[in-house]
Amino acid sequence: MAKRARPGSQGALRAANEARLVQALRSAPATQSELAERTGLANATVSNIVRDLRERGAVSTSPTVRLGRRASLVTLEQAGGPTVVGVDFGRQHVRIAIAVDGAGELVEDEIPLPPGHRAEESIAAAVGRLDELLAAASLGRGDIAAICAGVPGPIDSRTGTVLGQTILPEWEGVAASDVAEAFGMPVELVNDADLGAIAERAFGPHGQVDDLVFVKVGTGIGAGLVLGGRLHRSAIGIAGELGHVQVEPNGALCVCGNRGCLETLASARAMAQSLSAALGTPITTADIVRRALDGDPATRRVIDDAGVAIGRAVATAASLLAPSLVVVGGPVAEVGDLLLGPVRESFRRFALHPLTTTTRIERTTLGRRAEALGAVTLAGRSAVDDAFIGGPREARMRSMLDLNEVRA
Repeated sequence: MAKRARPGSQGALRAANEARLVQALRSAPATQSELAERTGLANATVSNIVRDLRERGAVSTSPTVRLGRRASLVTLEQAGGPTVVGVDFGRQHVRIAIAVDGAGELVEDEIPLPPGHRAEESIAAAVGRLDELLAAASLGRGDIAAICAGVPGPIDSRTGTVLGQTILPEWEGVAASDVAEAFGMPVELVNDADLGAIAERAFGPHGQVDDLVFVKVGTGIGAGLVLGGRLHRSAIGIAGELGHVQVEPNGALCVCGNRGCLETLASARAMAQSLSAALGTPITTADIVRRALDGDPATRRVIDDAGVAIGRAVATAASLLAPSLVVVGGPVAEVGDLLLGPVRESFRRFALHPLTTTTRIERTTLGRRAEALGAVTLAGRSAVDDAFIGGPREARMRSMLDLNEVRA
């Protein structure tokens, strides 16, 4: 077993440098001088790392010509890559995505779950369906290199534990180790909006965007932040809680204890409560989408009000982060411009003027798949970095969260 290097030691520094070089090779093969330019590493450092990676079978080299000079082209060995799994745990569903042989084949499935289900139930459902999907592909859990799972709530990155103020109170206090025990292998637990941001960066049609905010509008509201090409999770992993930005000082009481949070006005839960009270009948998120698309005036008014509130909160976030792109996702985003229109109009009203011309607001093209796709992407990076780098977890996690070389 390889010896783990201490954070801050020469071993950790070398592992981090290997991570940077592997990231640079993910987009395309490169010569050693090109790798030095891409990574900022010294030529001698690049040469040593390439030699070690080649000896481990992680890269191959072949002769090439650059600017009339002979050079050695370095290629990342990805054939027969790792099989990795992404899981999206939702309030009424669990979605699974399996990238077989390094995404040569992507297998996806979704399981409906009843509201108020216990965490153990959704985990057991995910494990059971995963085993079925693996068996259909002539695989077993022993073939999985890494698993990443998303939960709609803040997660303490220091402990991997789901914190309070989640739309799934049944998950409060659940740790990554609990999920890992059920799956029989380590599981990285990540906020679902963070995974949505990763998916938009990797699979979205937006091009290489280094500063991106993914806003998920569902039962709750959260945001995933990509800043400078890196997923931003904060010191304890709870960045992006856009749903708890105050937009109405004397508004309704929120589960977090404050008043007038965005979630009390613009979440699917808030919209459903408002419509249920007005119409005298229970309303679900699916009902909201259907009624809005069918032209129901009350539903469209509720969505319009929600869009105005979201645009104002996004303007506040943009004043701090100045992203070039905001992507709106989640089930409510399925109504399209009925939501995006008032979001954009409100953003233009409340944002600093330069941001109104530099920040685009778009709807996700990934639909309900975004979080599971983000999870399988992050799992893939974990597996590749673990196999190629073999360094301490701290260095591999830094590599995983750096999205500069991630594209589908």
